[in-house]
Amino acid sequence: MGAVTPHKIPVVDLSIENMKPGTSAWYSVRKDVQRALEECGCFVAVYDKVPLELHKTMFAKLEELFNLPHDTKIKNTSDKPHFGYYGQISILPLYECMGIDNPITKEGIESFTNLMWPAGNELFSENVLSYSSMVAELDQMVQRMIFESYGVDKYLEPHKESTYYLLRLIKYRPPEANENNLGFRAHNDKGFTAIVHQIYGEGLEIEKDGEWILCELLPNSFVILAGDALMGWSNGRIRSVKHRVTMNTKEMRFSTALFAFSTGIIQIPEELVDDQNPLRFKSFDHQKFLRFFETEEGRKADSPLQVYTGV
Repeated sequence: MGAVTPHKIPVVDLSIENMKPGTSAWYSVRKDVQRALEECGCFVAVYDKVPLELHKTMFAKLEELFNLPHDTKIKNTSDKPHFGYYGQISILPLYECMGIDNPITKEGIESFTNLMWPAGNELFSENVLSYSSMVAELDQMVQRMIFESYGVDKYLEPHKESTYYLLRLIKYRPPEANENNLGFRAHNDKGFTAIVHQIYGEGLEIEKDGEWILCELLPNSFVILAGDALMGWSNGRIRSVKHRVTMNTKEMRFSTALFAFSTGIIQIPEELVDDQNPLRFKSFDHQKFLRFFETEEGRKADSPLQVYTGV
């Protein structure tokens, strides 16, 4: 699978006190975010707004969830690609995940909770809703910085109105004897942004310049990943980052991933097209692009976005 290098991916501190839009601290951090996304397609965000006690609670809740019977977990279904339960897959035997649509709303959380626990599970609902909402605030901060960096923040509100989230709750078991340690294959996300949090155990690796870099994270840090939709929106200025998960321990690994998608058309701002940066992608319907990736042509493409909407 290729050697993993000890080099680090960029780290940006988003917990600076009094860092508000319009301040010098905001401008400085915004520049760091832009540089990291343009050069690596990702960065580690130090973010202390999610209490450490909630980190520990989420670990316990994920254990509780994945200990449910298989017949219960497979009730987590969706007509949206990869929004439901995945597990017991021969090509990814270590991987198991569940998806919560609209996790920053009480309705979205309770719909999922009542499916898993028909008698209810108030503590699960409260903790996951609180956690999702806090991570979504981090995503919205980063997206605001991205729009401002390119001078197109006038488009931010319409973009926010069309944004919706998926929270993926993930478990990886350690490999057995003579079993491959690949937790999840190398891939690029198809959303706008993704925020990955390693609740327990490491394993996330980022590809940079043909080498794999292990993400070593502190409890109060998250990995921000640019997806194909953001690469298209930015006219290629920000690159979608390839990543994978490997399991090199004998312990379970639990993680979460909050994905941002759009219900509408991803419009490439005209301000991002000029002589030095000619148009690379046409505007596209995000939902149709997600469906395209489910086709044989989309799955085989080195760059599904380029095939689907490249100029």
